[in-house]
Amino acid sequence: MQENTLGTLIWLRLVKFTNQSNQMSNEFLKRFNLTTAQFDVLMQIRTYQPLTQMELAERVTVTQGGISRMLVRLENEGYIQRKCDWKTKTISLTEKGEGILDQAMPEQLKFQSSFFEEVLTEDEQTTLYTLMTKVHKNSKKKELPTE
Repeated sequence: MQENTLGTLIWLRLVKFTNQSNQMSNEFLKRFNLTTAQFDVLMQIRTYQPLTQMELAERVTVTQGGISRMLVRLENEGYIQRKCDWKTKTISLTEKGEGILDQAMPEQLKFQSSFFEEVLTEDEQTTLYTLMTKVHKNSKKKELPTE
């Protein structure tokens, strides 16, 4: 068996943390009748509205099929509206969607920030943010190996 490199161990720790954080966020967001993915979609819509379904799918970690089903649910809940302008269908938040985000966002951000603020100093948080930004930017330059 091959020994894990430090890079592999860091990646595995990030994956574990991300999965645990998402599970805890899903549980936390139940009080607002939202999942982490729905919260992310609503936040993206709020930030970039109006936007198309394709633009939205590029910004979130949900598949194209998954985004279609989620948008139907969010529309049925009254959180979003889809408008057709000639051939382009755009998505925007409704007043109800804005309201649920106004309730959920401060609490969700406080909850997520607590993972770092409870254990890291401000300098450590700044360092971690800088390092993660550096890794993220480099990952965007990577090309997938071809067969």
